[in-house]
Amino acid sequence: MIITNIVIAAVVAGIMMGLATEIGYRIGLIQANLLKVDGEFAVKLLKLKQNTGLVYFAGAVVHLATSASFGAVLYFIAKIFEVDASSIIIIAAYVFALWLSMLFLALPVAGHGILGKRLGGSVWLEQLFLHIIFALGLWSMLNIF
Repeated sequence: MIITNIVIAAVVAGIMMGLATEIGYRIGLIQANLLKVDGEFAVKLLKLKQNTGLVYFAGAVVHLATSASFGAVLYFIAKIFEVDASSIIIIAAYVFALWLSMLFLALPVAGHGILGKRLGGSVWLEQLFLHIIFALGLWSMLNIF
């Protein structure tokens, strides 16, 4: 499998995850909207004046860029360890690591505390659900290629 296929698959999976986080947020099931979390962090980092449109635009850009980079990293992991990047076991293990890094690195760096506790007590579970969507989207897309 070539890197382009994996990156495209990861971007599509990121779009699915982004749609799920936005729909879940709007209907009240999700407290930590990934697009808003990413966008607010980016806007603050760039010292721009926050407004809803800019936050969502920046969040979408950051989210899709990180999705693409996660696809590229998966490609290199698969090459280094000589494993099939489209294996559900490999994808599940990789996305589990991404979920843990979200909870213990990304959310705290963005100012939301370990497990995203400043956003709500169930953020860890919301993020698990969203990462499962990412994993299934990635697996589905890789099996199309």
